[in-house]
Amino acid sequence: MDLEKVLADNLVNLSAIGSDPTGGMTRLLYTDSWLDAQKYVEKQLTEAGLTTHFDAVGNLFGRVEGTKYPEETILSGSHIDTVVNGGTLDGQYGVIAAYVAIQYLLATYGKPLRSMEVISMAEEEGSRFPTVFWGSKNFVCEAKREDVEGISDFEGKKFVDEMRRQGFDFRDDTEAKRDDIKAFVEIHIEQGNVLENQDLQIGVVNNIAGQRRYTIVLKGEANHAGTTPMGYRKDAAYGFSKICSEIIDRAVEVGDPLVVTFGKVEPKPNTVNVVPGEVLFTMDCRHTDKEVLKNFTEEAEALMKEVAEHHGLSIDIDLWMDEAPVPMNEEIVAAVEQAAKEQEMNYRVMHSGAGHDSQIIAPHYPSAMIFVPSIKGISHNPAEETKHEDLVAGVKVLAQTLYELAYKE
Repeated sequence: MDLEKVLADNLVNLSAIGSDPTGGMTRLLYTDSWLDAQKYVEKQLTEAGLTTHFDAVGNLFGRVEGTKYPEETILSGSHIDTVVNGGTLDGQYGVIAAYVAIQYLLATYGKPLRSMEVISMAEEEGSRFPTVFWGSKNFVCEAKREDVEGISDFEGKKFVDEMRRQGFDFRDDTEAKRDDIKAFVEIHIEQGNVLENQDLQIGVVNNIAGQRRYTIVLKGEANHAGTTPMGYRKDAAYGFSKICSEIIDRAVEVGDPLVVTFGKVEPKPNTVNVVPGEVLFTMDCRHTDKEVLKNFTEEAEALMKEVAEHHGLSIDIDLWMDEAPVPMNEEIVAAVEQAAKEQEMNYRVMHSGAGHDSQIIAPHYPSAMIFVPSIKGISHNPAEETKHEDLVAGVKVLAQTLYELAYKE
């Protein structure tokens, strides 16, 4: 089997489904292009000799039974949906890599001792409807129908209607979580530039960072830019600038892996000749240690209140996301690291600053992730790219990992 060619051909063929005129991809949950992509993957799985089925919500599975321990399953895969005008690797590389790796193993070694399974998850990105991880949350029986029954997309199409239009429906709430999954390994592009900057081929992920996200509204007093002396102003933009500067400076002092981002800033009235009377802004903070994340953000909240009081401003702080870090399983991480060594790849053990399906699955089943480099760290963008030799290297490490987990006693 020519692994490099099979991988390249599948990436080209699958990327054509939902392709965007700009060169990127838009393949959103329960659209026709989404279903076409799942059907394409189903065809590849069948041709590779795997038994396929869809679950209630549209997660696709391909399975080969183990010869000795069929009740023990080694799982690999990722999500098939994309962001709007996204790249051609995020999500689908992990799906393709999983079935190419298993196809290679079957061709090279025959059937495994333990069952191997590919999962092409229905949705992860949250790009069409205001919900995320719909695929993985259903897989681990965490998804709640009440969270999606009333939601619609940007065109007003209802989630439930679109799900049923494509032939899917809610899972049976009495359905028990599977007890046969012994390991889950997800491969993904890094979506950052650490591996590229360090000239490494493989990242062995041992932790997915926790996230705290805030929306903050700082209120002062809008007033005339020419007639209001500096000492009489209640300038919300100035207050924001102090908050932004001081918190970022503090984050630099704390150091890696802490990151903080003020990604959205909306001053009002946002015109050249009026002192801003209000600023709405967001803060995104991430770290791999739950206590460090909690302590830093609480310190940041206190600093924001102090700045507001000092400048005569009011402040409203809304913490609307509080996701704890998710450690990967040490034994599966060790298996990935050993596979990287056996394949003679340059690698490092690292954390993921981005969220992935693995963070949903890891609390339920032993999990780990493999990263391959992203050129310039670009992702969620038509310019998203990874050298083909690095994509191949990732599949080889994944295949070696699956071999260790599924073929050995």
